[in-house]
Amino acid sequence: MKSWRVAPWILWGVILFLGAVPVLAGEQAKGVVKLYTSWPMQGAMIPEGTAMKRAVDLAVEHAGSMVAGYRIEVVNLDDASPVTGSWDGTVEAENAQKAIADADAMVYIATYNSGAAKVSMPITNKAGMAQVTVANTYPGLTKPRNAPGEPGIYRPTGQVNYFRAHPSDDIQGAAAAKLAECLGFKRVFILDDRQLYGKGIADVFAKTAKELGLQVVGHEGVESVDIDFRALLTKVRAVNPNLVYGGFVIDSGGPQVIQQMKALGLFDAGVKFMGPDGLFSPALVEQATPAAVNNNVYVTFAGLPSDQLPTEVGKRFYADYKAKYKEEPIGWAMYAYQATIVTVDAMKRAGAKDRARILDALRQTKNFEGITGRFSFDENGDTDRTDMGGFQVKDSKFQFVGLISKDKCP
Repeated sequence: MKSWRVAPWILWGVILFLGAVPVLAGEQAKGVVKLYTSWPMQGAMIPEGTAMKRAVDLAVEHAGSMVAGYRIEVVNLDDASPVTGSWDGTVEAENAQKAIADADAMVYIATYNSGAAKVSMPITNKAGMAQVTVANTYPGLTKPRNAPGEPGIYRPTGQVNYFRAHPSDDIQGAAAAKLAECLGFKRVFILDDRQLYGKGIADVFAKTAKELGLQVVGHEGVESVDIDFRALLTKVRAVNPNLVYGGFVIDSGGPQVIQQMKALGLFDAGVKFMGPDGLFSPALVEQATPAAVNNNVYVTFAGLPSDQLPTEVGKRFYADYKAKYKEEPIGWAMYAYQATIVTVDAMKRAGAKDRARILDALRQTKNFEGITGRFSFDENGDTDRTDMGGFQVKDSKFQFVGLISKDKCP
């Protein structure tokens, strides 16, 4: 067998050439454009926050990490307080300021919590930067609602720069009340966390429930820092509801309420719990315990389960996410993906590294193929889709009950 010896200078030439390839490829790009993200990445939000981050990364990967000749870079920020592990207004404001101060930053993909959006929306609005949420559902962010001056108080320039590619709580809360009626519940006690999202959706549920003929036997707000709800739940049990509706997210008391309902025997007495999409996470099962949630908890969430998404876009997201990360996409990951692909599409149509042109392209989004179907943004920045699903926790998983609306049972 003949052996080959390669001259050292040839080896060095090969090494230098291979080392230069990424540089040459990078030089083909005009430069970099950045997408900033911001949501909690600590405490109870670690699973959800991580899933959303992965979904954004996957969307960028699907775009080839390039748009309009520029390399896409994602800058992930955490808007949670290291003290509480929950979103913090001061931190969120700092994150938004970082984004607008970066000349390469084109779009702010944020936030998860509706209350956090109240903080950052005026900042990005003044800067003329588009903001696309991954999960905000409070209606007042885009249309007149509870607070005086909404939504104008979040738009100091008077221009729409904020978009959401999923239905808001005026749709979800009403659909949840219809689901309660369809399931045969008659007497409902409502709880909320007194935050923008939780109270907002609880109020919509209460209004629609009354319109549908359900009896609202009580409505109480609680502080998210509370961990002992036994006195309140004893009061709830005394008025004999057969459903407790809770306007909560994972880190604002929802799991604790459910766990203590189990401990006080409410579930054994036939009472059930229903909550909104802020509880649509495996963390609910983990924190409230399977013994408490199984067969006792209903949750609403925008659209279909991720493994039943009907479009090619949705199917690709599900298959590639599962293959890449070796797990199911949870909660809001699918809408983090959708927020990113519609953003990249607008950047492509804008064809330039220009915040104003990208913002205008987002406003003009029409008939875009998303994960559940085609959608457009209306004059308020909202999607025109109204998909809403009902789920029940069984065998420690969210089992799909069916599509619902204010006028439709599953």
